[in-house]
Amino acid sequence: MADRDGKFAGDDPFEIVRAWMAEAEQSEVNDPNAIALSTVDADGMPNARMVLLKDVEDGAFVFYTNYGSAKAAELDHAEKAAFVMHWKSLRRQVRVRGHVEKEEGPQADEYYASRSLKSRLGAWASDQSQPLEGRAHLMAKVAKVTAQHGTDPKRPPFWGGYRITPVEIEFWADGAFRLHDRFRWSRENPGQPWQIARLNP
Repeated sequence: MADRDGKFAGDDPFEIVRAWMAEAEQSEVNDPNAIALSTVDADGMPNARMVLLKDVEDGAFVFYTNYGSAKAAELDHAEKAAFVMHWKSLRRQVRVRGHVEKEEGPQADEYYASRSLKSRLGAWASDQSQPLEGRAHLMAKVAKVTAQHGTDPKRPPFWGGYRITPVEIEFWADGAFRLHDRFRWSRENPGQPWQIARLNP
C-alpha cells in the first residue's frame, strides 16, 4: 500500500506495535504498556478494565492475572478478547481482537519471579474480584502468606498469563481536522496471511 509509510511502514504488525511502544516509553508518564482489556460474560454482557501488557511476542500479546478473577472467568468462557492501547502523548492507538489461551508454563514462572516480593506475596493474598471485608483483612492475609511462603514464593497455581493471538490489529494516528490515519490488518484465522486496508477516519 503506497501511502502506508512512516510510522505505519512494515510487513510485521507486531514489529510496528513494538516500535510504537518504544516511542511511548519515552513520552508517557505512567504505564506505556497499559491496555483496556474487553471481555464478555456468559450472558454476553461486556466488561472492560485496564491491565498491563507484559510481552509482545512474534505472533501474540501476553498479560498476567489471577485465574479466579472475573476477567479470567470471562476469558475462559469466551476464549476471545479485545483490547486497545492509547498513548495520549503520541496521539496514537492500537486496537486488537483475537483468540485467547492460557500461559501457565515456564514463561509465567519466569515473569512471576521477576516481580517485586510484595507483588508476588500480594498475588497469593488477593482473592481477586471477590468481596473484601476491609483493607485490614487483606493486610492480615498478606502477613499470613508471608509467613507461609517466605521471601521466595513460587507462582500460585491460580495466577498466570493469557496470550491473545490476534485476527485483527488496527493502527490509528491522529490527523488534522479529525482526518485520522487508520490501517487495519486482518485475517480470518491465526496463521493466515494478513490483509491490510486503509480505513476512513
